Amino acid sequence: AECTGIVLAKLDGTAKGGVVVAIRQKMGIPVKYVGVGEQIDDMTLFSPDEFVEALFSTN
Repeated sequence: AECTGIVLAKLDGTAKGGVVVAIRQKMGIPVKYVGVGEQIDDMTLFSPDEFVEALFSTN
């Protein structure tokens, strides 16, 4: 079966999620879910708009 998406864990780390762009460009498959914490409840649907907003946030 062909891979149709990726789940990324530990996206709350220091890399600020730049790997999301690299994976999309290199492999051509979308990120579907991201983990932003240590609990299973911290796994959420990936939103490109929210990702870009957080990436450029000054907070």
